[in-house]
Amino acid sequence: MSMLSAGIRPPWMERPTPLGRTAKFVVLAIVVLVVLYPFGLAVGTSLTGHEESIANGGSYVLFPSHPTLDAYRAVLSGGAVSHAVLVSVAITLAGTLLSLICTVFLGYGLSRKDLVGGKPILFMVLGTFLFAPGMIPSYLTVKELGLLDTYAALIVPVLVNTFNVIVVRAFFQGLPDELFDAAKIDGASEWRVLFRIAIPLSKAVIAVIGLFYAVSYWNTFFNAILYLNDSSMYPIQVILRQYIFMGGGPAASEQLITHNVPASSIQMAVLLIAMIPILAVYPFLQKYFVKGVLTGAIKG
Repeated sequence: MSMLSAGIRPPWMERPTPLGRTAKFVVLAIVVLVVLYPFGLAVGTSLTGHEESIANGGSYVLFPSHPTLDAYRAVLSGGAVSHAVLVSVAITLAGTLLSLICTVFLGYGLSRKDLVGGKPILFMVLGTFLFAPGMIPSYLTVKELGLLDTYAALIVPVLVNTFNVIVVRAFFQGLPDELFDAAKIDGASEWRVLFRIAIPLSKAVIAVIGLFYAVSYWNTFFNAILYLNDSSMYPIQVILRQYIFMGGGPAASEQLITHNVPASSIQMAVLLIAMIPILAVYPFLQKYFVKGVLTGAIKG
């Protein structure tokens, strides 16, 4: 006889004691502080003026006494950061849209039992988990396709993610077959079933997969360095690296002199500019996150 049938609740289902709730609160508070402290340090330093930075020995400042937006004005007035942000936004929007289209189409096709050649295609998709291409073969492929020094080089090589395809496929497989059978009896084509039934019922998983793709495209860094030789085409993450590790180059030096802004404030301002846009997307998709991923994984 199980504990539940005997009327005995297991320990993990009991209401936590006051001491247990207090311990959870303390642990969560510590975790939140550990996570927020670096972010607060970046915000505070980006708002620090030249005199206050000198008074603190050029180190990071958590709570500036006289906050100023001089660092942001200096960074955005140069043009390189603003252009890089626009490049990243364009790559993220275009890449996410194309990746979602390909992932949904491929996931839906592989979820249908009557797909001709479905199993071999599925094995090919799963094979990319085991046989990932190296850097040199990837570079040679992009070069032979004539994609070097084009924004397509940042999208095409990573257009479809195998994990996302498997999640979408599992979600489509979890939908009731009666819905598809009824639609086909009414004369609906496969495209009509996809757009009128499958996609409207899978908004949660599509939103989550879209978030995964958007974060990946926004954080494009290595591929940009590998495939782009023109520095004017660099996305924001490459520009961020230049400011953090290389001082930003001549443009950053001019900003420091012209606007009289400390180097640490310039670096933190660029860091926040590179981080906040994609971070702002999370609150709008948070409600879909657990539902979309877990539903696809459990039903698959």
